[in-house]
Amino acid sequence: MTVAEHVDVLIVGAGLSGVGAACRLRERLPGKSFAVLEARDAIGGTWDLFRYPGIRSDSDMFTLGYPFRPWKDPKAIADGPSILAYIRETAAAFGVTEHIRFGHRVVRASWSSPDALWTVSTAHGATFTCRFLYLCSGYYSYESGHVVDFPGRAEFRGEVVHPQHWPASLDYAGRRVVVIGSGATAVTLVPALASRASHVTMLQRSPSYIVARPGHDSLADRIRAVLPEKLAHRLVRGKNVVTGMLYFQLMRRLPGRAAEALRKRVAAQLPASIPVDPHFVPSYDPWDQRLCLVPDADLFRALRSGKADIVTDRISRFTPSGVALESGRSLEADIIVTATGLRLVAFGGISLSVDGRAVSPGELRAYKGMMFGGVPNLAWCVGYTNSSWTLRADLTSQYVCRLVAYLDRRGFASCTPDVASASTAGTPRPIVDLAAGYIKRAAAGLPKQGGRRPWMMRQNYLLDLADMRFNRLDDGVMRFDAVGAAQP
Repeated sequence: MTVAEHVDVLIVGAGLSGVGAACRLRERLPGKSFAVLEARDAIGGTWDLFRYPGIRSDSDMFTLGYPFRPWKDPKAIADGPSILAYIRETAAAFGVTEHIRFGHRVVRASWSSPDALWTVSTAHGATFTCRFLYLCSGYYSYESGHVVDFPGRAEFRGEVVHPQHWPASLDYAGRRVVVIGSGATAVTLVPALASRASHVTMLQRSPSYIVARPGHDSLADRIRAVLPEKLAHRLVRGKNVVTGMLYFQLMRRLPGRAAEALRKRVAAQLPASIPVDPHFVPSYDPWDQRLCLVPDADLFRALRSGKADIVTDRISRFTPSGVALESGRSLEADIIVTATGLRLVAFGGISLSVDGRAVSPGELRAYKGMMFGGVPNLAWCVGYTNSSWTLRADLTSQYVCRLVAYLDRRGFASCTPDVASASTAGTPRPIVDLAAGYIKRAAAGLPKQGGRRPWMMRQNYLLDLADMRFNRLDDGVMRFDAVGAAQP
């Protein structure tokens, strides 16, 4: 019989969020025991999994990085290996690495109200119990991305690759490459592949908004040159938070003018052979979907060089030599990269139950974007969609620390958002509030948010900062019990 290992707090996932959560626990609750369960055999999460050419952040590292560990690299928009090294160095510096259990993929978690404990089971048979369960595994599947079954796929004589599982042995030097997609992955891949491929075509069904910005932050460099490291990091982080929020609010309040300004900036970067319309005129308003960041205008440099081009059309079918389009045009290819998006999954696919009753993620209502009505002592770390993921992830981790400390201080065993309160919060909608295709495909299986606080997930760091750091925990919606008595 397997003996369960008990910890006060159990973190699932050793990526950017999970490592940050563990660091906050060590900092805020040094007397608490914890463990981090990681399904894979390495630290890093997304930044270890994705290894396609050019992989990089689409947020500046002063906000994507941790507030408690300054980003020292001169690159504000960093490449994947640099971010991975930063995460691993942070884990080692804060003594987190020795608390990580690699190869522990969580498959089930069940809550017992009489015991006020979660029992967590892994795929290879290990069992853990904990007072508080913190899911830091993100919201997309690590097993596979979104795969489109294009007609004629089996006929294509070349190689078909999905960026989520990029083969280390793939040689694209001197070869013709077609990248299907228009999102962040596609605009990252095209300039990276164009450096060695004979030609790269970005084939999109519909365009995205694209913003070019310098890969280095010159003002940040000047601030860091004259001020102490921690103070400089705070100032640059604050500057970038406020600047990003202002741009977002302006774009949402003046979508027509914002769209026109974005198109003009793109037009100034394009060669005469590539018109703005239809290739850079999306059918939606800015920030209905996440903007694609292009550091140092590398995508446009690739287009101007003639090594890359862009085609806006629909795929009819794959052919032995490439792709046939609905317009009648054909694209010749040796390699086709299907950058067709992510596959979202709630809670990393973990099966949850409360007092023997199964929990359906799609029926849950999210409290403050991180806990759920009727589910005790559990939080899910989800970042912002309009700015750096880590800004919200770190606030969530700090809030979890506050909750655990409050339970101890008041002698409570559990905390549960009152599910009855959620019914007054307005029409439910997915917790990830974007109109992107990968979110729409998964909407039915994702937890829902409402239209009012605390059942609404705001996209506003400053308001969330005040709420999660300083507002009362006993807000009339969160229920605290000395003995577990949650009703799912």
